[in-house]
Amino acid sequence: MLGVRGPFPEAELCHPLDRQWLHYAFLSSTSAHAVISNLSVLGPEPPADGSAARWAPQRMAILLLHDPVHGWSSTQFNAVAPDTAWSAFRLPHPHGSPGAFPVAAAAGRPAVDLRLSRTSRPCTSQCAPFGHDQFLRWQSEPGVRGSGTLRSPHGDVRCELLGYHERVRGRWSWPVLGGWVFGFANAPSDDAANPPPWSVVFTLIQPQYPHDAATGSVMLWRDGRMVRHFPRRRLEVAVHGELDRDRVVLVPPLASTLATPPAPPVPSRLLITAGLGDDRLVLDFRPTTAARIANPSETSLKPFSVHELLGACAIAGVVSGRRFGFETQGIVEFAGDARDD
Repeated sequence: MLGVRGPFPEAELCHPLDRQWLHYAFLSSTSAHAVISNLSVLGPEPPADGSAARWAPQRMAILLLHDPVHGWSSTQFNAVAPDTAWSAFRLPHPHGSPGAFPVAAAAGRPAVDLRLSRTSRPCTSQCAPFGHDQFLRWQSEPGVRGSGTLRSPHGDVRCELLGYHERVRGRWSWPVLGGWVFGFANAPSDDAANPPPWSVVFTLIQPQYPHDAATGSVMLWRDGRMVRHFPRRRLEVAVHGELDRDRVVLVPPLASTLATPPAPPVPSRLLITAGLGDDRLVLDFRPTTAARIANPSETSLKPFSVHELLGACAIAGVVSGRRFGFETQGIVEFAGDARDD
């Protein structure tokens, strides 16, 4: 009840690179269906004549669905979404109360009509400064549950979903940001009323400069409460092999108009190790498919690729002398590829 009505503070976007971003990612509990959506607001352009008038902020939305039989489908960047979409960070509201989340392509499909509710609590807000005056601030919350209908071009299916929600705000350009890697995994649970027994979220931002920026972490939740925050200095990331390019799908449908160059390799295995004192966590992710979102860059002619990876995830660790581990399906996102040269 004491937080901002949000999901963001009521601060005006005053620079063309100011951004607000809501990210949603879900996996079905009984099949390989997946839902990923980004709702974003980009700051207004300054007037060319130097007048006080400003353009309105630019709103963009995209929705991706993955079907175990037909694969990926995607809207364009003009998906229809509510101005006040459900968010765990939109206060005040009772914890666990469901809210509507309808997002659809302008043509009608793909689309989702979901009821979302939180079961967990968020991590602390984190900030990564980089470049000369750019920064990115984010806050994550796993254990978000959803129920409703997924409408792909191939038909409708009702799903029970478990996933992750994130809010991001800041000021950055794609080339200076460099790239990022993030992902989450919720331990399987048949109890839809309570949070997953364990959840893991990791982030790693890789700006072009400075090279020593503190921009990564691994977070662990137990029964909906964050119990460990492993810092960047104890975080190691390793990749192995390459995912078959036939398993990487370029989206949205009009991405080819950006003269999108060939995709960089997608690793076939991602291993993340984090430590803090005697505590330790290892996440082993093996993707089976990926959607490559070609994003236009505001400061470069080359598009910026965001890859959404689905696959099996194994987590093992020790916290306060207690060993734990689980296997599940996870979603990993990594981005990069825009350059000025």
